[in-house]
Amino acid sequence: MQITRRQVLAAAATIGAASGVLALAQNLQYLKPLAEFREARLQYPDRSWEEVYRRRWQYDKVARSTHGVNCTGSCSWNVYVKDGLIVWELQATDYPDIAPDIPNYEPRGCPRGASFSWYVYSPLRVKYPYVRGVLIDMYRRFKQQTGDPVEAWRRIVEDPANRAAYQKARGKAGWVRVTWDEALELISAALIYTIKKYGPDRIYGFTPIPAMSPVSYAAGARFIELIGGAMGSFYDWYADLPPASPQMWGEQTDVPESADWFHAQYMIVWGTNLPMTRTPDAQMYTQARYRGAKVVVVSPDYSEHVKFADIWVPALPGTDAALGMAMGHVALKEFYVDRQFKCLREYARRYTDLPFLVILEPAGDGTYLQGRFLRASDVPELKDKVGPNPEWKTVVVQKDGTLAVPYSSIGFRWDGSGKWNLLLKGITAKGEEDIDPVLSIMELGRYEKVPVKFFAMDFDVGYVVREVPAVKVGDKYVATVFDLLAAHLGVKRGDLGGDYPADYNDPKPYTPAWQEAITGVSRDLAIQVAREFMNTAVYSKPVYGKPSDPPFFGDDTTPCGGRAMIFVGPGINHWYHADLIYRSVLLLVLLGGTQGKNGGGWAHYVGQEKIRTLIGWSTIAFALDWIRPPRQQNSPSYWYVHTDQWRYDPITTKYYAAPWAKKWGNLHEMDANVIAVRLGWLPFYPSLNVNPLELGDKLVKEAAAQGVQQAQLGAYVARRVAEMLKNGEIKLAIEDPDAPENWPRVLFVWRANLLGSSSKGHEYFLKHLLGTDNNVMNREVAVEEGLVKEVNIRKPAPEGKLDLLVVLDFRMATSAVYADVVLPAATWYEKYDLSMTDMHTFIHPFTPAVDPPWEAKADWDIFRELAKKFSEMARKYLPQEAYDVVLTALMHDSAAEIAQPFGEVKDWKKGEVDPVPGKTMAAVTLVRRRYWDVYDMYITLGPLVVTAGVTTKGIPAFKPVESYKWLVERNGVTKAASDYVQAQCANVGGCPNIERDKQAAEAMLAISPESNGEVAYMAWSNLEKVVGLPLRDLPAKELRITFNDIVAQPRRVTTSPVWNGIEAPGRTYSPFTVNTERLVPWRTLTGRQHFYIDHEWFRELGEALPTYKRPIDKIMAGLLVGVNLGDWWYDEKKYRVESGGQKFLVLRYLTPHGKWNIHSTYWDNLIMLTLFRGGQVVWLNNEDASWLGIKDNDWIEVYNANGVIVARAAVSPRIPKGTAIMYHAQERHVYVPISPLTGKRAGIHNSVTVTHLKPTKTVGGYAQLSWSFNYYGPTGVNRDTLVVVRPAGRVRL
Repeated sequence: MQITRRQVLAAAATIGAASGVLALAQNLQYLKPLAEFREARLQYPDRSWEEVYRRRWQYDKVARSTHGVNCTGSCSWNVYVKDGLIVWELQATDYPDIAPDIPNYEPRGCPRGASFSWYVYSPLRVKYPYVRGVLIDMYRRFKQQTGDPVEAWRRIVEDPANRAAYQKARGKAGWVRVTWDEALELISAALIYTIKKYGPDRIYGFTPIPAMSPVSYAAGARFIELIGGAMGSFYDWYADLPPASPQMWGEQTDVPESADWFHAQYMIVWGTNLPMTRTPDAQMYTQARYRGAKVVVVSPDYSEHVKFADIWVPALPGTDAALGMAMGHVALKEFYVDRQFKCLREYARRYTDLPFLVILEPAGDGTYLQGRFLRASDVPELKDKVGPNPEWKTVVVQKDGTLAVPYSSIGFRWDGSGKWNLLLKGITAKGEEDIDPVLSIMELGRYEKVPVKFFAMDFDVGYVVREVPAVKVGDKYVATVFDLLAAHLGVKRGDLGGDYPADYNDPKPYTPAWQEAITGVSRDLAIQVAREFMNTAVYSKPVYGKPSDPPFFGDDTTPCGGRAMIFVGPGINHWYHADLIYRSVLLLVLLGGTQGKNGGGWAHYVGQEKIRTLIGWSTIAFALDWIRPPRQQNSPSYWYVHTDQWRYDPITTKYYAAPWAKKWGNLHEMDANVIAVRLGWLPFYPSLNVNPLELGDKLVKEAAAQGVQQAQLGAYVARRVAEMLKNGEIKLAIEDPDAPENWPRVLFVWRANLLGSSSKGHEYFLKHLLGTDNNVMNREVAVEEGLVKEVNIRKPAPEGKLDLLVVLDFRMATSAVYADVVLPAATWYEKYDLSMTDMHTFIHPFTPAVDPPWEAKADWDIFRELAKKFSEMARKYLPQEAYDVVLTALMHDSAAEIAQPFGEVKDWKKGEVDPVPGKTMAAVTLVRRRYWDVYDMYITLGPLVVTAGVTTKGIPAFKPVESYKWLVERNGVTKAASDYVQAQCANVGGCPNIERDKQAAEAMLAISPESNGEVAYMAWSNLEKVVGLPLRDLPAKELRITFNDIVAQPRRVTTSPVWNGIEAPGRTYSPFTVNTERLVPWRTLTGRQHFYIDHEWFRELGEALPTYKRPIDKIMAGLLVGVNLGDWWYDEKKYRVESGGQKFLVLRYLTPHGKWNIHSTYWDNLIMLTLFRGGQVVWLNNEDASWLGIKDNDWIEVYNANGVIVARAAVSPRIPKGTAIMYHAQERHVYVPISPLTGKRAGIHNSVTVTHLKPTKTVGGYAQLSWSFNYYGPTGVNRDTLVVVRPAGRVRL
């Protein structure tokens, strides 16, 4: 009998089981009855020690709150109170589920948030109002002499010696504790003096990220706007704003919530360290991996997110665009040329600008240049059929060779036709018809081969000539964007000739072999990642919907669910050419048809940018309920100009312009800003070299003398301002920024650490704005070499422009250290507010766990009391009503975005056009200020909410009358006492009270579409009238979120036309699903997603299509001190320098986000400081450090002409060679020594940086390239910085 292996195993298992039962039976004899066990426990001799533990975790109260720090987390926390003191915080765990198959959003939080309560009672806490000692002594003395606070302030600031005395003390000790009343009186005196002497637009407010606490943001902004000051942007200043987003989509940073990551099947993480900087949401990243998603990480250093990668792509810093272009080459060749996929082609035809026609312009040497889009105004048979705005209506060619004008273009948005949509319909020579555009001219079967020049750069500027298929329209050659993109990428098709690469191994632009020499990434790896991304986009199944449905256009074989996602962030967005990097990287997103599909598209994460209740917040924050328009300023231009960084700036466009540039090939960044302001592209404050109140008063009296009617008064003033500018009677302030009448005078900073975190060019802030000690070692290159042409240059450069710096904070951070007045603000556990983020679709609250301790106050209370003091004092010094002349830019999402057609630059100052307000120059508005009534307007939600209505992003204004009445019942009627406010409110049946922060939060929720379904229904109904398609079914009409609701539990918002995604029950949020599924156009020139940008400046600089441009190393090498370097690259022979018997490292200097801090917050928290070195640290590669003789924890000096840092060295092989990393943001009030180089106290991470403003980002008045607050404009980039590193030896602290 043969015994099998299976039988042997079965017998062994039986014997084993029997043995186990026998052993268990034997052990049972040792067990005692339960009663005996309980008796033994009760007889335990002494249990009093347990009381210590029990008391430790007892509490009297728990409050729901969160952290108002720019981390994107927006995590709900429970704050515990015992004996009236905050004792600890824990994560709340009651987020509602989105759907049963979607991971929960909890627990949300991180170790940084768990340490916050340390700040509440810490030695860093600002407990009382403080004024700089030398300043308050002078103020008290002069006030005692005159009895007049405004006169006292005048004597201080108009006397050079007095002025210098307190300015030189900035950044040093010498604070004096004062009463709240005295602090507010001093601030009010400075404000009134400034308004009378110079005008209100010399007053500036800076606070960031409303999403992290919109009521606190609105607290100061509302006051500043009511008095006529200017509010500064933040998203662009932080360089978190991706300019490519408005360039491509006409929208700024609409991104998927992290739950949508769960649907992704292929994830490229490119420039954003998700586990470290998106800690609360990193679980979604790992959940997707567990589900089977493949993860590729593109990062120069081996950081936290690389550990989660299936593939690590270590591209050299700043070369990402080259890699993106090569991947785009692979994607277009293999998935559009070598093979045809219906789903990709249909997506491209319907949702991108690829089928639109572009004019080819003769270059004069037998070749052609890429021109502007063909418009209906260029085609005689279409011009008169398309209605108004023919120059703004773009053209496609159909399969039968006829031309058509799709309804999606921006001209239809503003023509009143009600047909602005993405249906494949439009106007042909026959009239309105269904249209059938082709992607390529080659599809027509007949075409001419036209040689076109394409920009190309590896280490130097150049170009290639490649043939493009084209046809003639009239006497002009035209080609589609698809044809231009294919040629630009180097994808050869058919019989086209020219300098095309033979294959992937031919190192011509933009092949995988070409990028290898630039990025250090192997060509095979680039091909593999591009191919895998595109395959996933094509073969993945839709998350919601069927393959045959739009926007998928697939079938069972090729579902084209588009579930491939690219995460992008500051690692690639902080470079000078950040817009080109993003556009290149995102080629895969658009070519793969992934955008507007759940589980796919782009995912840009930098800061907590998404203020979901945008309408409610902006209405209150910018006082739109009382006065319109507000003064809003792009901060990068403001700081670049007013800190005089432009004087030191060596950059002109000659370093990277296209070889064919004619007019704009040597344009300085300051001149670009001046032109932009002059043509109305960008705002700038102060606007004019005169007091706008005096100008307003003069022109109003002049109009009255001429018998101008009240209804025409505004138009008369606008026309006269244009005439006065043209004849030189008044001038733009930016043309003479160093004239004393054009200086900023009063600056408020709250909820921010401007000087300790975001001040690119930090030392220039100290020198020129504050007039205090600094480490600037640079020369005024732009002045000395005559690079700036548009500015009146004054010598010497002024130092100490700012009269008063007021900082509100709960900790004595760097900004507070440099302030003149510091006011103690409540922490996040001591006030009412709201919190929201891009990372999830919920709203939740701040509620006070305790009252603000010592003399601290909530931001809303501080500015309310300041408004009260200001209004009281204004009665003596300012008129009851004043006329203010306000200049504003040509705004995106308004009819002004079609002010300047064809992307042609025409300057009224050069006589090319006449200055026409709102057309060829800024808009001019006459605003009435009520200085006596500022307080009463502050505490009242004004009547314009229901008389003029509310809006944003071009949605036709709607009037939430019922919600306004509900607020009157909820908050009570305003307590305003002034006759003016009472009369205005009587006209609308009473105004709601917003005296308290909780009432302001309630008001924001009530009038925002996201939190009020009735309001959302009104907004969608109004947008329907423009689009001509049904939309009002999208929101949950019955939804209303109140403040008490979110205290009970976080609440999910409903679908709103303010954003571009669908927030339906059971569905994760993904941007642009409203566009792809409901056919609402993107807010761009063509109404589609843009590959091509046809503005004159973009074309002259070679940036009409995505391309690679290297970092500006040749220029930055000139800012080194003590080292002569003509150029720089990641080559040891270039960056390891020996000179004069000394060794130096010249390194790329990067400032990514830190591990134990969120920007500067938490970094000085003692709990966090103990987790690393306890002071400033710069990371170096171990081989570079060894060559320089540096060991881990040695002191090093890091410097260039901008300033100097002295810090400990952290030496690690995970840092790429040729690179230094100083994590953002390490402040200067902890453990900062004296610099051996300068003999002064060393600086912070931004001490070696400087602001650069790329000219193409200043373009405006042109479709999606129009300015709007935190939407588009130059960004405060700093990643192209080079530094010298040397041993510091022994240092003095």
